[in-house]
Amino acid sequence: MGILQIFTFLGALGMFLYGMNLMSSGLQKAAGDRLRGFLSAMTSNPFKGVLTGLGITSVIQSSSATTVMVVSFVNAGLLTLAQAISVIMGANIGTTVTAWLVSWLGFKADISILAVPLMALGFILSISKKNQRRNISELIVGFSLLFLGLSMMKNSVPDLSSTPEVLSFIKGWQGHGFGSVLIFMIFGTVLTLVLQSSSATMALTLIMLNMGWIRFDMACAMVLGENIGTTITANIAAAVGNTSAKRSALAHTVFNLFGVIWALITFPWFLKLIGAITSAVFGIPNPAADGFEIIVEKAADGTPIQSDTQTSALYGLSMLHTLFNMINTLILIWFIPVIEKIVCLVIKESKNKDEEVFRLKYIKAGPLATPELATEQAIKEIIHFAEISRNGLGYVRNAINETDPDKFEDYRAKLVKYEEISDRIEYEIAAFLNAVSSEEISEKTSYEIKAMYKIIGELESLGDSGEAISRILSRRNIHKKTFDENTIRKLNSMVDLVDNAYKAMIENLNAASDNTLVEISNAYAAEERINARRNDLRDEEIESIENERKNYQTSVYYMDVVNELEKMGDFMINVSQDLYKCKLKVS
Repeated sequence: MGILQIFTFLGALGMFLYGMNLMSSGLQKAAGDRLRGFLSAMTSNPFKGVLTGLGITSVIQSSSATTVMVVSFVNAGLLTLAQAISVIMGANIGTTVTAWLVSWLGFKADISILAVPLMALGFILSISKKNQRRNISELIVGFSLLFLGLSMMKNSVPDLSSTPEVLSFIKGWQGHGFGSVLIFMIFGTVLTLVLQSSSATMALTLIMLNMGWIRFDMACAMVLGENIGTTITANIAAAVGNTSAKRSALAHTVFNLFGVIWALITFPWFLKLIGAITSAVFGIPNPAADGFEIIVEKAADGTPIQSDTQTSALYGLSMLHTLFNMINTLILIWFIPVIEKIVCLVIKESKNKDEEVFRLKYIKAGPLATPELATEQAIKEIIHFAEISRNGLGYVRNAINETDPDKFEDYRAKLVKYEEISDRIEYEIAAFLNAVSSEEISEKTSYEIKAMYKIIGELESLGDSGEAISRILSRRNIHKKTFDENTIRKLNSMVDLVDNAYKAMIENLNAASDNTLVEISNAYAAEERINARRNDLRDEEIESIENERKNYQTSVYYMDVVNELEKMGDFMINVSQDLYKCKLKVS
């Protein structure tokens, strides 16, 4: 195998992987809302979870993307651990669609003949002004590159019949009985770990089988190894996630390891079952029959001809991939609570009860493998941010009402802490949105992300206002001024109105998250009440200064607090307005 041939093969493999990623990305963007619908319809019913995982993976053609997505959604609290396990089971079945596509279109029919004309169609669609057509163009170009890469891989692998010593070396590894099964299973695992794509490894296995390099049973052993290797992607994604994310990734590993164990124990009988089903369904030779040998035929001009034995072996391997995951799911779907208990025993909750509770709650595992769904994760974190900010208003109330200087300093320190927390949360959410924006996303998702940038800026300003009120009250204390009971009562009434505005804002955030936001009259009403109350309090205070000779400096501190509370109302109405404008743009 010459150097040029090696580089051609690696380039073809890269084209195959890039085509798969491009096709997956285009499908995700074209079907983004439908994928969200799948997740929003998720229930505790494990069978529905399996169907959801199967459907999503069949659409995006990547079990790794689905499992990483599931890990992220468990991390975000959008799925429970039990739901995640059922979705992962379905994802393992859904990924077998790729093997069938490659077997049917990549070998039996030379789909690469249509690849270049399809790329021309993809280019035409890519210059369309409609976003959906551009997404479809990405899907078509990815599909074309995938099969063009597969065709080039087939053509760039050497003909080992001309180098019998190499073929003899490879076949020598197949003569150790069950030991050979383990060797090829480990090879499949390592290859998948390196390529980070079970679909690519499956394609390579199909090529090796089709060329007659390895026997059918050794190819089946490689497929078992690929099912182990593919679990590493989810575990990498979960490494920086929370406990639930780590548990869902481990559940994926438990699922596949259990399947490989029973498949190895029943290996000879399992292959006979696969062979019998394949032969009966497609009317072709039994690939697991004794004496079955793959025959590589060529025409008089040297052009390869797909023989019945090659087709039988390819279909048999795809059948094994599908039945392995289906049987594994049918067995383990009844034991989801048991799997949940096992992973909870292995990965325990953090023992540090004093761990900082104000850090990010939902987006610790990095951007999703499916950027079109990442906004779900981000909006949950923004709602959490708003709730933390509302808790800070409670300390504003306490600081206003506190007359003991030492206790006041405690509340002031908490408000300073909340301001620092809001700065940190804003930065980390923005970093997450930056990472998502760097991926290929739809125009709709782009609008949503722009709105989120504005919203987290407004929420950070709410933290600044809380800290500003604590500084105003601190200066009042330094100058030995105090608020009388009537003044404190008025400030509390203002805080109550601000709290109602918080409630309206969080209601609107939740409605936007659920795609049920219709109007924001609740936010406008809350803002109007705050403004009216601020105006009344200002007029009353001016009258008190003129008629009751009230201390002017005390009045200044009082009105500064009132104005800062009114500014908080402005920030909150801005959030609701941003949500509503975004809804109008994307609808």
